Amino acid sequence: MKSLRKFLAVLMALTLCLTLFGGAFAEEEPSGSQVLRYGTDTWPAGYDPHTISAIAATRVFNQVYETLIGFNRDMTYRGILAESWETPDDVTYVFHLRQGVKFHNGREMTADDVVYSFQRILGQTEYGDIGALGSSDSYYGGIASVEALDEYTVQFVLEAPNAAFMSNLTSTYGAIVCREVVEENGGSLSAIDTMCGTGPFKYSESVVDNHITLVKNEDYWQEGAPILEGITYYLLADESARLAALRTGDIDLCSLSAMNLADVEGNDSIQVISYQSNNYTYLGFNLSNEALQDVRVRQAMSMAVDRDMIIDYVHNGEAAVSTFVAPNLGHWVWDAVNESPLYTYDVEAARALMEEAGYSDDNRLSLTMAAGLLDTIRDTAVVLQQQFREIYIDVEITNLESGEYVDIWGKMDTPEAGFDMMCGQNGSGTDPNRAVSFFFSTTGNANVWGYSNERVDELCQLAVSTTDEAEREAYYMEAQQIIIEESPNLFFASPMEYLFASSALRGYEPYAADASIFTEAYFVR
Repeated sequence: MKSLRKFLAVLMALTLCLTLFGGAFAEEEPSGSQVLRYGTDTWPAGYDPHTISAIAATRVFNQVYETLIGFNRDMTYRGILAESWETPDDVTYVFHLRQGVKFHNGREMTADDVVYSFQRILGQTEYGDIGALGSSDSYYGGIASVEALDEYTVQFVLEAPNAAFMSNLTSTYGAIVCREVVEENGGSLSAIDTMCGTGPFKYSESVVDNHITLVKNEDYWQEGAPILEGITYYLLADESARLAALRTGDIDLCSLSAMNLADVEGNDSIQVISYQSNNYTYLGFNLSNEALQDVRVRQAMSMAVDRDMIIDYVHNGEAAVSTFVAPNLGHWVWDAVNESPLYTYDVEAARALMEEAGYSDDNRLSLTMAAGLLDTIRDTAVVLQQQFREIYIDVEITNLESGEYVDIWGKMDTPEAGFDMMCGQNGSGTDPNRAVSFFFSTTGNANVWGYSNERVDELCQLAVSTTDEAEREAYYMEAQQIIIEESPNLFFASPMEYLFASSALRGYEPYAADASIFTEAYFVR
């Protein structure tokens, strides 16, 4: 099995290479069209940053909306709407806002807008609960109060210490929205033309399932930014269509899998920008299915998976074996998973477990699997189908479009989902609280599988209640071990992220915590 530690060493080398080559074009001046044409694989599942986190939506949100803080490349915090901050005690956070920041409707953003945004997230406005993830303990539910101390100062007081609070503030779930736009639309931001933030680009027009056009925010607070005049997102669901459009010059940037690298080798008009993602591929079990409630079946399926084959066949070798805490999170990863029998490809042991559970060639288990939109997910599903066949399990795969996938994902702990399993891709985030609590605590909003373990819940609470990193690490290591053992999901690979771009693109240097920074991007056409 491919070593996570070795993979991190390779990642450091790749990062160094990107750093060395990143400034090669620094002296060039922008020329030609300064509109970035982005080929996106999926249409956004919604337009409200407080309720939607799917990547197709956040690609757009990250241009339109802003949060108080974000991450630098080295994972230190950087101020965005907040210029500075302090923590007088372990439950109090005071943020000093930039002055002169304007919403896209021309009004200045103040501390009252920050307060209103978090009241909306917490269901404390006149419109009540909007179904935001922030209304749960997973992200912002532990906020006791948020108040404006003056026009440009905001204070958060938590119910208890929460080591993940600052990290959670970097999420687009914590975007600062314009109060009057919310109120003019009856509390809803579900329509695409309600997007009104403080970001470097603002909404212009769109045609559903075709394109979304953003234009430069001329009043953006960062001096000299953005350089681009606009960004247009074109829906091109198929990888082959995106690559063809890039080759013909119809788009400037798109995400493609590693399998396409050989196709652009020697093509001087295309550059490839890579970074290690925080994503991982998974198979989630609908635990309302009686057969899948048997842990022996889930464990057998884990042992029947050849993860190295998935990496080589699906990702062209450009990925690392991963759990739900992706390798990019470094010391938070339970590295001993490499020695776990459940991560060791062993068909005979898997068959023995299935036989113990009552299955055989004469009594096979039939299951249905929903697969997400990405080609890599669908290819992974096919590999799993073939490998499970060896342990008395027959799988019927249905490939879903984006809207269907999101709808069914939210029902995967009930028979109403219509599927026994779901193959997809999730993100570990930047703090293990998201990777563990968000997806696998009983109250975690992304725990859509019906999984519950009292000890995991206890460990998640202990981990966010201390700022001692060694203690947090110990709690999360134990939680990871329990979750791997009980296998409510199976986990496979954390892929490298490859962005294929026009060679005319400059100033775009994505990284795992922020692949959507276009404030310094420009073209030399």
